[in-house]
Amino acid sequence: MANISTSEMRGGTKVMVDGDPCAVLDNEHVKPGKGQAFNRLKLRNLKSGRVWERTFKSGDTLESADVMDTEMEYLYTDGEFWHFMDIDGSFEQHAADETAVGETKKWLKEQEKYVVTLYNGTPLAVAPPNFIELEVTETDPGVKGDTANGGSKPAFLSTGAMVRVPLFINIGEVLRVDTRTGEYVSRATGK
Repeated sequence: MANISTSEMRGGTKVMVDGDPCAVLDNEHVKPGKGQAFNRLKLRNLKSGRVWERTFKSGDTLESADVMDTEMEYLYTDGEFWHFMDIDGSFEQHAADETAVGETKKWLKEQEKYVVTLYNGTPLAVAPPNFIELEVTETDPGVKGDTANGGSKPAFLSTGAMVRVPLFINIGEVLRVDTRTGEYVSRATGK
């Protein structure tokens, strides 16, 4: 793989540090009054999710990581692994474990597209789309006269996720939810 200079690294750059693929979150160039300039990198280990800071001499190089972000379709879970399929025409399937899926599992909906980070063909992380439409499976019944500004109640969605919704939402309705914040956005519009 190619080497990347610390001065060229930006947020999102993928590099190898201590044998693990890492994503650069922040790169701060520091030029002290005395001594050599250095770069303070904030890194996230893509395998473990651990975030830490590390300093490198300005101009040092790191090996770029063979990490690919690929859009894939979620197929199913067998209880231990979550299975995703390439949608580029190869239809190759990849099994992601609990650590790769993480918090995204509450937003997993069959036949929906997700961004899967692959390292040597193994899923490291799964990112949901920003918005997803899910059906309400459990909530208190709505009462005539309840308004959008009148408060909220908990609602459980088809994936098991819980979101706070306006009082007028009923079981069976399909909602649009922001996966970044876990908040109700609106009722889904028919496709």
